[in-house]
Amino acid sequence: MLAHAQASADIRAQRRREADGAVQHKAAGRAGRAIYDAGGKKQLPGKLVRSDAGGETDDAAVNDAWRNVGITLDFYAKVFNRNSLDGRGMRVDSSVHYGDRFPNAFWSGKEMLFGDGDGIHVLGFTRSLDIVAHELAHAVTQHTVAGGLGESHRGRQVDLVGQAGALNESLSDVFASMVKQWHAKEDVHAANWLVGEGILAPHLGRAVRSLKSPGDTRLTYPDDDQAADMRAFVPGGEVHTNSGIPNRAFYLAATAIGGNSWEGAGPIWYRAMGRLTSTATFADGAEATVEVASDLAGPGSKPHKAVIAAWRKVRVIP
Repeated sequence: MLAHAQASADIRAQRRREADGAVQHKAAGRAGRAIYDAGGKKQLPGKLVRSDAGGETDDAAVNDAWRNVGITLDFYAKVFNRNSLDGRGMRVDSSVHYGDRFPNAFWSGKEMLFGDGDGIHVLGFTRSLDIVAHELAHAVTQHTVAGGLGESHRGRQVDLVGQAGALNESLSDVFASMVKQWHAKEDVHAANWLVGEGILAPHLGRAVRSLKSPGDTRLTYPDDDQAADMRAFVPGGEVHTNSGIPNRAFYLAATAIGGNSWEGAGPIWYRAMGRLTSTATFADGAEATVEVASDLAGPGSKPHKAVIAAWRKVRVIP
């Protein structure tokens, strides 16, 4: 019986080592970037307007995208020793002016696409570091979780579904928040924990989401319906709605641990990402982060207790 238990423990430990290998990479350097101008069309990638060999242009969207993609890549290199989005040094291509006043920005599975918004309600996306970092984090998740976390493919379109899809969205908000705080040199208590601040017209709201207080329309915008714990979980609901639950868990863990998010809770969430499967639930996310906190800081340590308490607070675990 003891031999069997030890064998099971050894197998679990080996699986954890293999999973952690998904986020271990060769030494990181400055990954290449390229910015294209789609010219208001959806034919990609468009005209090359800036590369590593060139300098600033007279197009603010081009320069903003260049700068914010660069900051995000520097974050992964310096904080997690990750060599670009895939961990292998891939060049990051971005197309600005995608579509006619297209009201969104997204990672296509191969490149970044930035619409301009309508200029009335949505003011543009390249200007927002955390929006850029959010979308690029989808690429990090894509290249870390085998099969993609919650991905559903319809031709060339990739949708996120279920709790796994909500976890995917949450990871993007988590890493976007860390990039924003790292760049601003803000600790967990100085940060405002808002995502998408400044991309909405002032009459619409202040930001797109709040990790501190999901669904609080005083901090975001009038239609914010994010769930803050499992009592507000919507079965089969929109992933951006349900992602508020793991978002708040990260906020609670990060502020309980204290210091800088990218040095405290951040490494726990980053390594836990490599232990997730494509169909992971919130409970799986909780289990992975609790395990990693124990592995990194020790059972019963402050980080370990903080992560457990955070998931309990949002009612994912009892």
